[in-house]
Amino acid sequence: MQAEIITIGDEILIGQIVDTNSAFISRQLNKIGVSVYQITSVQDDKQHILQALQEAEGNADIIIVTGGLGPTKDDITKKTIAEYFNDTLIQDQAVLTNIENIWKKYVKQTLAQVNIDQALMPSKASVLMNYYGSAPGMWIEKGNKTFISLPGVPFEMEALIQNEVLPKLKEKYKFPFILHKTLLTYGIGESKLAAKIEAWEDNLPEYIKLAYLPNLGKVRLRLSAKGQDKNKIEHEIKRQIELLLPQIKEEFVGFEDQDISLQAIIGEKLTQLNKTLATAESCTGGKIAEQLTAISGASAYYKGSIVSYATHAKVNVLKVPQRIIDKYSVVSAEVAESMAKNVLDIFQTDYAIATTGNAGPTKGDSDTDVGTVYIAIASKDKVFSEKFSFGNHRTKVVNKAVNKAFEMLQKEIFKN
Repeated sequence: MQAEIITIGDEILIGQIVDTNSAFISRQLNKIGVSVYQITSVQDDKQHILQALQEAEGNADIIIVTGGLGPTKDDITKKTIAEYFNDTLIQDQAVLTNIENIWKKYVKQTLAQVNIDQALMPSKASVLMNYYGSAPGMWIEKGNKTFISLPGVPFEMEALIQNEVLPKLKEKYKFPFILHKTLLTYGIGESKLAAKIEAWEDNLPEYIKLAYLPNLGKVRLRLSAKGQDKNKIEHEIKRQIELLLPQIKEEFVGFEDQDISLQAIIGEKLTQLNKTLATAESCTGGKIAEQLTAISGASAYYKGSIVSYATHAKVNVLKVPQRIIDKYSVVSAEVAESMAKNVLDIFQTDYAIATTGNAGPTKGDSDTDVGTVYIAIASKDKVFSEKFSFGNHRTKVVNKAVNKAFEMLQKEIFKN
């Protein structure tokens, strides 16, 4: 069983908004056993929409369209769908009543004709009532194909998917069972990880597929299985994970469906140990602090940060001795370690992170090569640092440094 998603709107194609609707719909369809064959974005243009509908009908069993259902003249989806099915628009009284109720309760203005016209529906369509907006969804069947049109406003679309579309699809079709399980690993590259688990991967059953999803500092391993026997699939996925985990015990940090991040893992461990953390950032510009404070309850263990971006801030605020900077350069292991020790003392914490480096594109206060970053970890009884070369792309250098800092801290605190 395959689906195609069509998003309508010039605003997507010019990059004015990001298409989050397709990602949400894909996830929800996948949960009930529907594979998405293709996602297509088209202009607010009748011929373009008609062509997309025709191609989707040849590709998929379920076609879901989002966008273009508003009250203005550029919202042409409803009329175009009616044309595609050689249909006419008729007023649906239940939809009009719903619109009137919304206006009475929330808008408190006179209902304009363009809003009344949103109650016009193709005569062949079943209404998917939208209780959060004025644009209803539509369900049209053509032979063994199902066409679904939904408003583009994300929270309206999501409610219709959950409350209307998925229940109706499960009632109409018999779907296979699909299971994805994603493991998170840190501190190892994709190729090295693949070599490490090659024998295990080679022995996976044919109906289980493995995907490597690398990102800065981490690799996700996604196991996917599809079939009619739910119990068999769940049992085998569990068994394969049990075989895999001993091989990646140093790199494994959790499962993606636990909504876990490395900084969240660090926070949980610090809370468990009743320990605290501070940060001193130069080249990372406060991004470590930003990610730590994004976690609810972080104030229990995270005490603060000093963003000493300029050299004089390192000297005047963090009290890094000028002689160390003069001797070793502002981008050095010695400066990173001094920053870490001093911020730990300032905030009276158990652990500290410090970063100093050249993110580029120019060298700034140091002659060190662009991409060079020193990261230091301090505790009450020791301090250490590592040197890294993260390339010459400024954003990538900063993000890699942030991820590596969390990785170093995680290894240190998990020794306890």
